[in-house]
Amino acid sequence: MRIHCLQHVSFEGPAAFLHWAKFKGHTFTTTKFYEDEEVPDLTSLDWLLVMGGPMNIYEEDIHPWLAEEKRFIHNAILAGKTVIGVCLGAQLIANALGGKVYAGEQEIGWFPITFSDAAKGSETFGFLPEQMTVFHWHGDTFTLPPQAIHIAESEGCRNQAFLYNDRVLGVQFHFEMTEASVRDVVQNNGEQSSGKYVQPVEEITTMHDHFQTINNALFGILDRLPQGGKGQRRQID
Repeated sequence: MRIHCLQHVSFEGPAAFLHWAKFKGHTFTTTKFYEDEEVPDLTSLDWLLVMGGPMNIYEEDIHPWLAEEKRFIHNAILAGKTVIGVCLGAQLIANALGGKVYAGEQEIGWFPITFSDAAKGSETFGFLPEQMTVFHWHGDTFTLPPQAIHIAESEGCRNQAFLYNDRVLGVQFHFEMTEASVRDVVQNNGEQSSGKYVQPVEEITTMHDHFQTINNALFGILDRLPQGGKGQRRQID
């Protein structure tokens, strides 16, 4: 299978996504927007992975590549590709599907999420516990796109994850983080403001027990998503 990754900054890479792809023997390529790289032809990929980043999806004046990226994501969904977005990537997907992205409650650190009844009854998410602690690093959030299924929420953020058409997944939190990638995010984002859902850096970087749990959850979800990117074309309402 051919997986292509859209990466916005050097310090938010695919992390455990890449580990899974290599273990499965999949081809993995990347467009690095921060190095002015171009997106590929859609026919060259089966899955599209959209990573996070500190920018807002509407900052096209600062990051002109956002306009091209939005079109690419929209067209990938229309073409029936399996599309997965994390944090900023989830916001871009929500926007492509007709959702609204706006400033929400800042969540930074390790906080629990709760899976919806729809998630618990699904093949893709049903193997997961009702609640688990995951990594967060976001301020913006989104409304649930039309026809999307609500998957998870946290105390500070109602829409933590959604699934559209069985193959388009938006996840506000981070399943993919490893100890190394958390260190990268912490080192490159500077000092954070305080808040109800903002943990001190010392606490964030010493919570080692969660990585295996979140990575195993990610691998289980990826194993259950449609393989091959051969879904039916579908108009976005």
